[in-house]
Amino acid sequence: MFFLILAMICSSSLALILKHGHVKNNNTVLLINGNYATASLFSLAFIIFKYGYNFSIEVIVFGSILGVLFAGTFVLYSKAISLAGTALATVSARLSVLIPVLAAIIFYGESPNIKMLLGFGLALITLYLFYLSLKNHGTVEGRKGKYIYLLSLLVGIGLVDLSMKTFEQNFPISEKGVFVFAIFFSAFIYTSLYLIIKKIKFDKGTFNLGLMLGVPNVLAINFLLAALDELPAIVVFPVMNIGVIVITAVVAYLIWKEQINLYGKIALAFGIAAILLLKL
Repeated sequence: MFFLILAMICSSSLALILKHGHVKNNNTVLLINGNYATASLFSLAFIIFKYGYNFSIEVIVFGSILGVLFAGTFVLYSKAISLAGTALATVSARLSVLIPVLAAIIFYGESPNIKMLLGFGLALITLYLFYLSLKNHGTVEGRKGKYIYLLSLLVGIGLVDLSMKTFEQNFPISEKGVFVFAIFFSAFIYTSLYLIIKKIKFDKGTFNLGLMLGVPNVLAINFLLAALDELPAIVVFPVMNIGVIVITAVVAYLIWKEQINLYGKIALAFGIAAILLLKL
């Protein structure tokens, strides 16, 4: 459970740093490029000092393909934050829990007990209440475009989470280090090529913020994988998503004064109940 808590903290910080980048009008792709530079170095260190050099061609190819998905969802996340605000973007991202949890039940045969089912139900209600809370809070220009980004973000992050479970089920744990490195380094290469092709001007401040962003990013994925080693996916993903929503909403309120209305307060109560039932 310790690794799950750390994963929640690191994942929450990603949205908050992206929000800060938006406030400072930083270039999104350059920010993400710096993020993956740090993430690549950290994951390489994990290979050297922890996981070792065990790998297969399949895991490298799988990780390299996922690099596109990871970079793309980061861009979507940043764009959604700029259009809809930190809290609503985070809720949409966390709604992606539906994809890996349903896949765990349908494809991997993970069977929930009664308490888990009740907790899962409360988790879904919490996500919906958060959505209602933020949907009715303020106005956003370009409503149609906003929901396209939010929906794309939901699907993208859901696939990212599902890919972690796919790795756990199909590859040896000894290849975890190379798998994570392949994801981050390929994402760094893809974003670097984009910056070169588009001739985007280098900004040191933006890149440095991206370097900072990379620290919780690489730690989050490693903590998530570690949590999946200890707990079933049907526990990890709902609790992870609820925790990230609560942390992000509270911090966003404290820093940027993003309000939590009645729906949000009720959602917090349901979220706590869900976490207790899921044996956090």
